[in-house]
Amino acid sequence: MNAARLHRSAIALGGFAALAGAFFLLIGRGPIDMLVAIAQASVGSGYAVGESLLRATPILLCALATLVPARLGLVSVGAEGQLYFGALAGTGAMLLAPSSLSLVLLGGVIGGAVWALVPALLRVVADVNETISTLMLNYVAALLVTWLVYGPWKNPQSQGWPASIDFTEAARLPLLGESRVHVGLLVALVLGIALHLLFTRSRWGLVLDVLRSNPRLAPLAGLSVTRQVLLTMVIGGALAGLAGIAETSSVQGRLQASFANGAGLSGFLVAWLAGNRVLPAMALALLVGGLLAAGDGLQMMTSVPSSAVLVVQGLMFVAMLGAGAWKKGGAGG
Repeated sequence: MNAARLHRSAIALGGFAALAGAFFLLIGRGPIDMLVAIAQASVGSGYAVGESLLRATPILLCALATLVPARLGLVSVGAEGQLYFGALAGTGAMLLAPSSLSLVLLGGVIGGAVWALVPALLRVVADVNETISTLMLNYVAALLVTWLVYGPWKNPQSQGWPASIDFTEAARLPLLGESRVHVGLLVALVLGIALHLLFTRSRWGLVLDVLRSNPRLAPLAGLSVTRQVLLTMVIGGALAGLAGIAETSSVQGRLQASFANGAGLSGFLVAWLAGNRVLPAMALALLVGGLLAAGDGLQMMTSVPSSAVLVVQGLMFVAMLGAGAWKKGGAGG
Protein backbone atom coordinates (compact mmCIF):
# COMPACT_ATOMS: atom_id res chain seq x y z
CA MET A 1 0.00 0.00 0.00
CA ASN A 2 1.50 3.36 -1.01
CA ALA A 3 1.58 6.45 1.23
CA ALA A 4 -1.42 8.09 -0.47
CA ARG A 5 -3.67 5.06 0.01
CA LEU A 6 -2.47 4.64 3.61
CA HIS A 7 -3.26 8.29 4.29
CA ARG A 8 -6.72 7.96 2.76
CA SER A 9 -7.41 4.80 4.77
CA ALA A 10 -6.41 6.60 7.98
CA ILE A 11 -8.73 9.51 7.16
CA ALA A 12 -11.59 7.11 6.38
CA LEU A 13 -11.03 5.16 9.60
CA GLY A 14 -10.91 8.32 11.71
CA GLY A 15 -13.99 9.74 10.02
CA PHE A 16 -15.89 6.49 10.49
CA ALA A 17 -14.99 6.31 14.19
CA ALA A 18 -16.17 9.90 14.68
CA LEU A 19 -19.45 9.43 12.81
CA ALA A 20 -20.24 6.07 14.42
CA GLY A 21 -19.37 7.44 17.86
CA ALA A 22 -21.71 10.39 17.37
CA PHE A 23 -24.49 8.06 16.24
CA PHE A 24 -24.13 5.78 19.26
CA LEU A 25 -24.14 8.77 21.61
CA LEU A 26 -27.30 9.96 19.89
CA ILE A 27 -29.09 6.68 20.64
CA GLY A 28 -27.80 6.67 24.22
CA ARG A 29 -25.05 4.07 23.91
CA GLY A 30 -21.36 4.15 24.74
CA PRO A 31 -19.36 4.41 21.49
CA ILE A 32 -16.42 2.29 22.63
CA ASP A 33 -18.66 -0.45 24.03
CA MET A 34 -20.71 -0.55 20.83
CA LEU A 35 -17.69 -0.66 18.51
CA VAL A 36 -16.22 -3.49 20.60
CA ALA A 37 -19.55 -5.30 20.45
CA ILE A 38 -19.64 -4.95 16.66
CA ALA A 39 -16.11 -6.35 16.41
CA GLN A 40 -17.02 -9.29 18.64
CA ALA A 41 -20.21 -9.98 16.69
CA SER A 42 -18.38 -10.01 13.36
CA VAL A 43 -15.02 -11.68 14.16
CA GLY A 44 -15.16 -12.55 17.87
CA SER A 45 -15.72 -16.28 17.42
CA GLY A 46 -15.58 -18.99 14.80
CA TYR A 47 -19.33 -18.78 14.33
CA ALA A 48 -19.17 -14.99 13.93
CA VAL A 49 -16.41 -15.26 11.31
CA GLY A 50 -18.44 -17.85 9.43
CA GLU A 51 -21.52 -15.62 9.38
CA SER A 52 -19.39 -12.68 8.19
CA LEU A 53 -17.97 -14.74 5.33
CA LEU A 54 -21.44 -15.97 4.48
CA ARG A 55 -22.78 -12.42 4.15
CA ALA A 56 -19.70 -11.32 2.21
CA THR A 57 -20.00 -13.97 -0.52
CA PRO A 58 -22.91 -12.56 -2.58
CA ILE A 59 -21.62 -9.01 -2.02
CA LEU A 60 -18.22 -9.96 -3.43
CA LEU A 61 -19.72 -11.65 -6.50
CA CYS A 62 -22.01 -8.65 -7.11
CA ALA A 63 -19.04 -6.30 -6.74
CA LEU A 64 -17.16 -8.31 -9.36
CA ALA A 65 -20.28 -8.24 -11.54
CA THR A 66 -20.26 -4.45 -11.34
CA LEU A 67 -16.58 -3.80 -11.90
CA VAL A 68 -16.18 -6.00 -15.01
CA PRO A 69 -18.32 -3.72 -17.22
CA ALA A 70 -16.94 -0.73 -15.29
CA ARG A 71 -13.46 -1.54 -16.61
CA LEU A 72 -14.88 -0.58 -19.99
CA GLY A 73 -16.45 2.58 -18.60
CA LEU A 74 -19.98 1.17 -18.29
CA VAL A 75 -22.04 1.97 -15.20
CA SER A 76 -24.17 -1.08 -14.51
CA VAL A 77 -26.36 -1.11 -11.41
CA GLY A 78 -28.06 -4.33 -12.43
CA ALA A 79 -26.29 -6.88 -10.23
CA GLU A 80 -29.37 -7.15 -7.99
CA GLY A 81 -31.66 -8.05 -10.90
CA GLN A 82 -29.11 -10.42 -12.42
CA LEU A 83 -28.77 -12.09 -9.02
CA TYR A 84 -32.54 -12.57 -8.85
CA PHE A 85 -32.80 -13.88 -12.40
CA GLY A 86 -29.87 -16.24 -11.84
CA ALA A 87 -31.65 -17.68 -8.81
CA LEU A 88 -34.86 -17.94 -10.84
CA ALA A 89 -33.19 -19.76 -13.74
CA GLY A 90 -31.20 -22.03 -11.43
CA THR A 91 -34.36 -22.96 -9.52
CA GLY A 92 -36.05 -23.69 -12.84
CA ALA A 93 -33.17 -26.04 -13.68
CA MET A 94 -33.59 -27.73 -10.29
CA LEU A 95 -37.29 -28.31 -10.98
CA LEU A 96 -36.38 -29.97 -14.30
CA ALA A 97 -33.33 -31.90 -13.06
CA PRO A 98 -33.57 -32.19 -9.25
CA SER A 99 -30.42 -34.29 -8.86
CA SER A 100 -27.95 -32.27 -10.93
CA LEU A 101 -26.04 -29.55 -9.07
CA SER A 102 -24.01 -28.73 -12.18
CA LEU A 103 -27.16 -27.99 -14.20
CA VAL A 104 -28.55 -25.88 -11.36
CA LEU A 105 -25.37 -23.79 -11.19
CA LEU A 106 -25.17 -23.57 -14.97
CA GLY A 107 -28.78 -22.39 -15.04
CA GLY A 108 -27.98 -19.66 -12.53
CA VAL A 109 -24.93 -18.46 -14.44
CA ILE A 110 -26.75 -18.45 -17.78
CA GLY A 111 -29.78 -16.76 -16.22
CA GLY A 112 -27.69 -13.90 -14.89
CA ALA A 113 -25.86 -13.57 -18.21
CA VAL A 114 -29.10 -13.47 -20.19
CA TRP A 115 -30.55 -10.81 -17.90
CA ALA A 116 -27.42 -8.69 -18.43
CA LEU A 117 -27.52 -9.25 -22.18
CA VAL A 118 -30.78 -7.28 -22.42
CA PRO A 119 -29.31 -3.89 -21.39
CA ALA A 120 -26.13 -4.71 -23.32
CA LEU A 121 -28.11 -5.14 -26.54
CA LEU A 122 -30.14 -2.02 -25.80
CA ARG A 123 -26.85 -0.15 -25.42
CA VAL A 124 -25.22 -1.33 -28.64
CA VAL A 125 -28.36 -1.37 -30.82
CA ALA A 126 -30.34 1.64 -29.60
CA ASP A 127 -27.74 3.52 -27.48
CA VAL A 128 -29.92 3.15 -24.38
CA ASN A 129 -28.13 4.21 -21.21
CA GLU A 130 -27.15 1.00 -19.39
CA THR A 131 -27.50 2.61 -15.96
CA ILE A 132 -31.20 3.30 -16.47
CA SER A 133 -31.99 -0.02 -18.16
CA THR A 134 -30.19 -2.15 -15.57
CA LEU A 135 -31.87 -0.22 -12.76
CA MET A 136 -35.32 -0.86 -14.22
CA LEU A 137 -34.58 -4.53 -14.85
CA ASN A 138 -33.75 -4.95 -11.16
CA TYR A 139 -37.39 -4.36 -10.30
CA VAL A 140 -38.63 -6.62 -13.08
CA ALA A 141 -36.47 -9.56 -11.96
CA ALA A 142 -37.44 -9.19 -8.30
CA LEU A 143 -41.13 -9.02 -9.20
CA LEU A 144 -40.82 -12.09 -11.44
CA VAL A 145 -39.40 -14.07 -8.52
CA THR A 146 -42.15 -12.77 -6.22
CA TRP A 147 -44.83 -13.77 -8.74
CA LEU A 148 -43.39 -17.27 -9.13
CA VAL A 149 -43.05 -18.05 -5.42
CA TYR A 150 -46.54 -16.71 -4.71
CA GLY A 151 -47.98 -18.46 -7.78
CA PRO A 152 -46.83 -21.22 -10.14
CA TRP A 153 -43.77 -22.31 -8.13
CA LYS A 154 -45.29 -22.03 -4.67
CA ASN A 155 -44.72 -25.11 -2.55
CA PRO A 156 -48.20 -26.49 -1.71
CA GLN A 157 -46.75 -27.93 1.52
CA SER A 158 -45.43 -24.57 2.75
CA GLN A 159 -48.72 -23.70 4.51
CA GLY A 160 -48.97 -20.19 3.12
CA TRP A 161 -45.26 -19.32 3.19
CA PRO A 162 -44.32 -18.02 -0.28
CA ALA A 163 -41.44 -20.19 -1.46
CA SER A 164 -40.60 -22.88 -3.99
CA ILE A 165 -40.15 -26.49 -3.02
CA ASP A 166 -36.94 -27.30 -1.15
CA PHE A 167 -33.85 -28.03 -3.20
CA THR A 168 -32.91 -31.69 -3.14
CA GLU A 169 -29.73 -32.65 -1.30
CA ALA A 170 -28.07 -33.42 -4.64
CA ALA A 171 -28.81 -29.89 -5.86
CA ARG A 172 -27.51 -28.14 -2.72
CA LEU A 173 -24.18 -26.33 -2.85
CA PRO A 174 -21.79 -28.04 -0.36
CA LEU A 175 -20.90 -26.31 2.89
CA LEU A 176 -17.38 -25.87 4.23
CA GLY A 177 -16.91 -28.06 7.28
CA GLU A 178 -19.46 -27.57 10.06
CA SER A 179 -20.12 -23.92 9.20
CA ARG A 180 -22.87 -22.38 7.09
CA VAL A 181 -20.24 -21.00 4.69
CA HIS A 182 -20.62 -22.63 1.30
CA VAL A 183 -18.27 -23.41 -1.57
CA GLY A 184 -19.44 -20.25 -3.33
CA LEU A 185 -17.01 -18.25 -1.16
CA LEU A 186 -14.01 -20.15 -2.52
CA VAL A 187 -15.34 -19.81 -6.06
CA ALA A 188 -15.79 -16.06 -5.58
CA LEU A 189 -12.23 -15.65 -4.26
CA VAL A 190 -10.75 -17.67 -7.13
CA LEU A 191 -12.77 -15.71 -9.69
CA GLY A 192 -11.68 -12.46 -8.07
CA ILE A 193 -8.00 -13.35 -8.31
CA ALA A 194 -8.47 -14.56 -11.89
CA LEU A 195 -10.13 -11.26 -12.85
CA HIS A 196 -7.34 -9.30 -11.17
CA LEU A 197 -4.77 -11.16 -13.26
CA LEU A 198 -6.82 -10.70 -16.43
CA PHE A 199 -7.18 -6.97 -15.83
CA THR A 200 -3.52 -6.40 -14.97
CA ARG A 201 -1.59 -9.02 -16.93
CA SER A 202 -3.55 -9.87 -20.08
CA ARG A 203 -4.11 -8.23 -23.45
CA TRP A 204 -7.84 -8.13 -22.71
CA GLY A 205 -7.23 -5.96 -19.66
CA LEU A 206 -5.15 -3.62 -21.77
CA VAL A 207 -7.88 -3.44 -24.42
CA LEU A 208 -10.45 -2.49 -21.77
CA ASP A 209 -8.16 0.19 -20.36
CA VAL A 210 -7.58 1.66 -23.83
CA LEU A 211 -11.27 1.69 -24.75
CA ARG A 212 -12.24 3.19 -21.40
CA SER A 213 -9.68 5.97 -21.55
CA ASN A 214 -10.14 6.84 -25.23
CA PRO A 215 -12.95 5.08 -27.17
CA ARG A 216 -12.04 7.05 -30.31
CA LEU A 217 -8.91 4.93 -30.64
CA ALA A 218 -10.99 1.77 -31.09
CA PRO A 219 -11.44 1.90 -34.90
CA LEU A 220 -7.83 2.98 -35.42
CA ALA A 221 -6.60 0.03 -33.34
CA GLY A 222 -9.05 -2.43 -34.91
CA LEU A 223 -10.95 -2.89 -31.64
CA SER A 224 -14.69 -3.51 -31.41
CA VAL A 225 -16.46 -1.56 -28.69
CA THR A 226 -19.69 -3.44 -29.41
CA ARG A 227 -18.05 -6.80 -28.79
CA GLN A 228 -16.52 -5.61 -25.52
CA VAL A 229 -19.81 -4.11 -24.29
CA LEU A 230 -21.58 -7.42 -24.87
CA LEU A 231 -18.72 -9.45 -23.39
CA THR A 232 -18.22 -7.44 -20.21
CA MET A 233 -21.94 -7.13 -19.50
CA VAL A 234 -22.52 -10.86 -19.99
CA ILE A 235 -19.56 -11.81 -17.77
CA GLY A 236 -20.82 -9.44 -15.10
CA GLY A 237 -24.31 -10.90 -15.33
CA ALA A 238 -22.95 -14.45 -15.06
CA LEU A 239 -21.12 -13.54 -11.84
CA ALA A 240 -24.25 -12.00 -10.30
CA GLY A 241 -26.31 -14.99 -11.45
CA LEU A 242 -23.85 -17.28 -9.70
CA ALA A 243 -24.32 -15.23 -6.54
CA GLY A 244 -28.08 -15.71 -6.77
CA ILE A 245 -28.11 -19.46 -7.30
CA ALA A 246 -25.36 -20.03 -4.73
CA GLU A 247 -27.40 -18.15 -2.13
CA THR A 248 -30.59 -20.00 -3.09
CA SER A 249 -29.14 -23.51 -3.31
CA SER A 250 -27.19 -23.31 -0.07
CA VAL A 251 -28.29 -20.73 2.49
CA GLN A 252 -31.97 -20.55 1.60
CA GLY A 253 -32.45 -24.08 0.26
CA ARG A 254 -35.42 -22.82 -1.76
CA LEU A 255 -36.37 -19.81 -3.84
CA GLN A 256 -37.98 -17.03 -1.80
CA ALA A 257 -38.97 -13.44 -2.46
CA SER A 258 -36.62 -10.69 -1.22
CA PHE A 259 -33.84 -13.14 -0.45
CA ALA A 260 -31.06 -10.87 -1.80
CA ASN A 261 -30.87 -8.57 1.27
CA GLY A 262 -29.52 -5.76 -0.91
CA ALA A 263 -26.41 -7.68 -1.98
CA GLY A 264 -26.54 -6.11 -5.44
CA LEU A 265 -26.56 -2.55 -4.12
CA SER A 266 -23.87 -3.33 -1.55
CA GLY A 267 -21.79 -4.89 -4.29
CA PHE A 268 -22.15 -1.77 -6.45
CA LEU A 269 -21.03 0.45 -3.58
CA VAL A 270 -18.10 -1.84 -2.82
CA ALA A 271 -16.96 -1.81 -6.46
CA TRP A 272 -17.31 1.95 -6.68
CA LEU A 273 -15.47 2.63 -3.42
CA ALA A 274 -12.72 0.25 -4.54
CA GLY A 275 -12.21 2.29 -7.69
CA ASN A 276 -13.26 -0.75 -9.75
CA ARG A 277 -10.10 -2.57 -8.66
CA VAL A 278 -10.53 -6.20 -7.78
CA LEU A 279 -8.29 -6.68 -4.75
CA PRO A 280 -9.60 -3.65 -2.80
CA ALA A 281 -13.13 -4.77 -3.68
CA MET A 282 -12.45 -8.20 -2.18
CA ALA A 283 -11.23 -6.64 1.06
CA LEU A 284 -14.15 -4.21 1.23
CA ALA A 285 -16.69 -6.99 0.56
CA LEU A 286 -15.34 -8.92 3.56
CA LEU A 287 -15.55 -5.78 5.70
CA VAL A 288 -19.14 -5.03 4.69
CA GLY A 289 -20.08 -8.69 5.16
CA GLY A 290 -18.72 -8.53 8.69
CA LEU A 291 -20.69 -5.40 9.48
CA LEU A 292 -23.91 -6.93 8.19
CA ALA A 293 -23.32 -10.14 10.11
CA ALA A 294 -22.77 -8.09 13.24
CA GLY A 295 -26.37 -6.92 13.04
CA ASP A 296 -27.93 -10.07 14.48
CA GLY A 297 -25.19 -10.53 17.06
CA LEU A 298 -25.44 -6.93 18.19
CA GLN A 299 -29.16 -7.28 18.67
CA MET A 300 -28.63 -10.25 21.00
CA MET A 301 -25.64 -8.80 22.86
CA THR A 302 -26.80 -5.23 23.40
CA SER A 303 -30.54 -5.25 22.55
CA VAL A 304 -29.84 -2.61 19.91
CA PRO A 305 -31.94 -3.12 16.75
CA SER A 306 -29.99 -4.70 13.91
CA SER A 307 -31.04 -1.73 11.79
CA ALA A 308 -28.56 0.33 13.82
CA VAL A 309 -25.77 -1.67 12.20
CA LEU A 310 -27.17 -0.77 8.79
CA VAL A 311 -26.82 2.88 9.82
CA VAL A 312 -23.22 2.15 10.84
CA GLN A 313 -22.62 0.52 7.46
CA GLY A 314 -23.97 3.64 5.74
CA LEU A 315 -21.70 5.82 7.89
CA MET A 316 -18.75 3.70 6.81
CA PHE A 317 -19.57 4.34 3.15
CA VAL A 318 -19.95 8.07 3.88
CA ALA A 319 -16.56 8.16 5.65
CA MET A 320 -14.85 6.42 2.73
CA LEU A 321 -16.48 8.72 0.20
CA GLY A 322 -15.52 11.74 2.27
CA ALA A 323 -11.90 10.56 2.54
CA GLY A 324 -11.72 10.08 -1.22
CA ALA A 325 -13.22 13.50 -1.93
CA TRP A 326 -10.88 15.17 0.56
CA LYS A 327 -7.81 13.66 -1.05
CA LYS A 328 -8.99 14.63 -4.53
CA GLY A 329 -9.71 18.15 -3.30
CA GLY A 330 -6.26 18.29 -1.75
CA ALA A 331 -4.66 17.06 -4.94
CA GLY A 332 -6.63 19.59 -6.98
CA GLY A 333 -5.63 22.40 -4.67
